[in-house]
Amino acid sequence: MDNIWPIIGVDESGKGDFFGPLVIAGALVEKSQLPALAELEVRDSKTISDNKILTIAERIKKLCLHNLVVINPEKYNQLYGKIRNLNKLLGWGHAKVIENILIEGKAEAALSDKFGHERFINDNLQEEGRKIKMIQRVRGEAHPAVAAASILARAEFLRRMAMMSSHYQLEFPRGASAKVDQAGRGLVKSSGRDILAKVAKVHFKNYQKIVCRS
Repeated sequence: MDNIWPIIGVDESGKGDFFGPLVIAGALVEKSQLPALAELEVRDSKTISDNKILTIAERIKKLCLHNLVVINPEKYNQLYGKIRNLNKLLGWGHAKVIENILIEGKAEAALSDKFGHERFINDNLQEEGRKIKMIQRVRGEAHPAVAAASILARAEFLRRMAMMSSHYQLEFPRGASAKVDQAGRGLVKSSGRDILAKVAKVHFKNYQKIVCRS
């Protein structure tokens, strides 16, 4: 697999965060681009600071053909209400990103960090996506193409969170901790519980903790 080029790396950000969107990103990487990605120190986004993520992401966008699918909280809650399965939603998003990239570029394969059964992505691939090899691997972010996608996804998630914080004049904590619950209760107190469907993923356990104590 390490000798398959060009390859589309796919990854997501926000699936473990109560507040904010789900972002799925893809990057089409040519073998000739590896030195440039190495120079940028492209690696798993979880090991990179937020400020550096934003800078590296802009460089990757100039270097690689890429695509982003952003599912904002309102749309996320609508889709999850119908699908009732996060892995199915992720599979749809990963397949969509792959198909979008293949409209503009060519690849021999696509690689995703494995998050569930392979069918979640494979069942959603369309005509172009079915022509290439689909690989799903645990710790896929070790591959530079998936690492590049993880950075793009994380950067867009951070950008959307900043926009949301500016709009509501509230710093939204990331993750799903007690700090998140505290911020949620403050928001419900000032704006009512309906606001949560606009800024958060309401199937998380945090939702019940917030509304039951507000």
